[in-house]
Amino acid sequence: MALTQELLDELQLLSLFSVSSLQEGLKIHSDASPVRIAAAQRLFSKGIITQHDGGYLTQLGQEAAQQLLSLKTILATA
Repeated sequence: MALTQELLDELQLLSLFSVSSLQEGLKIHSDASPVRIAAAQRLFSKGIITQHDGGYLTQLGQEAAQQLLSLKTILATA
């Protein structure tokens, strides 16, 4: 599986969510970049976030964000 620009955009947006608090979400405003808006819509359609414009992480999203944080930690310290 190649790391496409769309996938990288989704990972970047996912990395903005807090994994330490389920009460913290994100709101992607209509004046955000088209890339960020599209990434949010894709994450929503994949069941990772609760709203097409951000919201909160779903359970799947929480797992994905935690895995992403772990990967970032491994790569930063390796």
